[in-house]
Amino acid sequence: MLTSTSKRIPVALWIWYRGGNFRGFQRQTEGPTVQEALETALRAVGVPASVMPSGRTDRGVHARMQVVSVRLEAGDSPESLARRLPEHLTPGLGLCLVRRPQGFHAQWSASGKAYRYRLRLGGPQTEDWAPYSLDVPGEPGLLGRGNTVTPERVAELLARAQGTRDFIAFHEKSSPQKPRTLESATLHERGGGLYEVRLVGDGFARYQVRYLVGGALKVAAGLLPEEAWHAALETGAAMEGFKAPAHGLMLWEVHYPPKVDPFTAPERLQPPGLPPESPFSE
Repeated sequence: MLTSTSKRIPVALWIWYRGGNFRGFQRQTEGPTVQEALETALRAVGVPASVMPSGRTDRGVHARMQVVSVRLEAGDSPESLARRLPEHLTPGLGLCLVRRPQGFHAQWSASGKAYRYRLRLGGPQTEDWAPYSLDVPGEPGLLGRGNTVTPERVAELLARAQGTRDFIAFHEKSSPQKPRTLESATLHERGGGLYEVRLVGDGFARYQVRYLVGGALKVAAGLLPEEAWHAALETGAAMEGFKAPAHGLMLWEVHYPPKVDPFTAPERLQPPGLPPESPFSE
């Protein structure tokens, strides 16, 4: 007998994953995908439900915090699911928290997101960060000019991208063309030549972060005139950009209004169950 969805319990799952283990988030014919792995694990613990993410990540993109909405059968509980689910998750996919929020939807309740892109601008590539960061000096897409890129120049160009615009020159045309606000775009040094681009905004179109980072690198390498960068930002003029590789990108955090946020500030700072090593380390 079918159970009415109105009798089911809506819960929010905070999951993490290493993108190199999957062909993106969304279920597709050729797996594995995060959605497929998560829904298979849910079925294994008696939850035959589809998941709704805060947004889809592409193949190779990692997530420190991806949030998904799921409905449990009446009589089940977030606490029980949090105990049952982890042992059924595949390598590279994990669970931090399960919460039962009120009036919440993982995607439609979101007020913004934070992404981080890791890149190496100098020093030797280390084994622990090699799978999760772009080696700029050795990147073929920069035609041997990656070793001329300086942190100061990248930071200057990224700061210019802050503000509200449609960013049409920096995302796939399959994404809606509409105003989006990039609240901050900054570069932070992690040591040993490793840097981290941090971007926070109210929403991001497909490939927007990768085109922004790649475009800034291309201008900084002298392969694209700065005037083209400014025109792309201000007027949406097309430019011959560079889409930074997926393996350096991470969905860092999903933001929600305080009244519906399933997760507390301390949990966001120190998520239980999140691996302490790269690429999730601060």
